[in-house]
Amino acid sequence: QVQLVESGGGLVQPGGSLRLSCAASGSIFSSSAMGWYRQAPGQERELVARISSAGGTNYAGFVKGRFTISRDNAKNTVYLQMNSLKPEDTAVYYCNLEHWTGRSTDYYWGLGTQVTVTS
Repeated sequence: QVQLVESGGGLVQPGGSLRLSCAASGSIFSSSAMGWYRQAPGQERELVARISSAGGTNYAGFVKGRFTISRDNAKNTVYLQMNSLKPEDTAVYYCNLEHWTGRSTDYYWGLGTQVTVTS
């Protein structure tokens, strides 16, 4: 069983930075794609950034150039560096792990970490 634990959220002023971390238990991290999603009140959960097991990345248009996703397979951890934060980035940020079993894809979610951008 995989457990994902996010950390690093908090309150920040517009233009500020935060670094989110997600630590994964288990042995499948290095062979899995990892993603960060977010959900604002009253809105659907949306993809922020994703990194494949090989290190390829993709980003939602609204964060390109401001956020960077990275992973450290030795630490079973994925990061999201968030710069130039805006009030509209306020949301609960969730870590996601995608693991292809050879027959199907398993998805795992963390409990989320709150990011609030306000002056």
